[in-house]
Amino acid sequence: MRSFAGEHDRAFVEARLAEIRKFLDDDSLAEAAVEVARVDTLEGYRIWSQTYDEPNAAFVLDEPFISEIVDVLPAGDALDAACGTGRIAAYLAGRGHRVRGVDSSADMLERARVRVPQAEFLQGDLTSLPVPDESVDLVVCSLALTHVPELDPVLAEFARVLRPGGQVVIADVHPEGVALGGVPSVRLPDGRPGRVATYRHLVGDYVRAALAAGLQVRRCEEPRHPAGEPGERIDVLEPWDVWPWALRGLAPEAAHAVIAGSPSMLFWHFQRQPASQ
Repeated sequence: MRSFAGEHDRAFVEARLAEIRKFLDDDSLAEAAVEVARVDTLEGYRIWSQTYDEPNAAFVLDEPFISEIVDVLPAGDALDAACGTGRIAAYLAGRGHRVRGVDSSADMLERARVRVPQAEFLQGDLTSLPVPDESVDLVVCSLALTHVPELDPVLAEFARVLRPGGQVVIADVHPEGVALGGVPSVRLPDGRPGRVATYRHLVGDYVRAALAAGLQVRRCEEPRHPAGEPGERIDVLEPWDVWPWALRGLAPEAAHAVIAGSPSMLFWHFQRQPASQ
């Protein structure tokens, strides 16, 4: 489809069409599809908590952006919203902040308390944070907002708990990445495959929610997948839970044409208006 706009030549198009014909004729793919359950965040993160701290490409991208902003801020009261196992809370504590972490998953919080014993961890929802008004100087929220159906109540809560002049740093999967299948997979206790409920929030959705909450946009970044080269071709379809599950390994050139140069993450820096303004 992108070739139609002139991004690739005729030989590329003919090779992709031949690939499609080959897949349609491949009996081994005829029954390869699986029924995948939609898993709510509480159940999904209960399961995911067992393996959440394993290597994750998103961590490599979000941590430099977060530290670039936070490292120049004075130590104060910080909130790790949707703190998970305490990855960001540990970093904030290391920078001298007095840290609170909030998460809806008791399993995640159990691991966070062990990881960052000097921080305070509370169970709660992003739409109703168990944090007093104007009690924090900094809110950091990473890899969580694609799992909430609406941004407005969450950004309103961030603004509520911030002191005037306070900062918000958000990192998440880009909406294009969600559209391309960037959805966490889990294996349910009975063995069934599932995907954690994930929502595609556009850039404008974030801006509108932030402005409505009284937050000013200070910065927005959309790092792209590197151009690189197509991945290695495989001969057998990978198991469904090898993320991202798809035909990508069987058609690496096509997958590369779709993904290369597309945005992978969406980063935001917001600020609550200072009291003097």
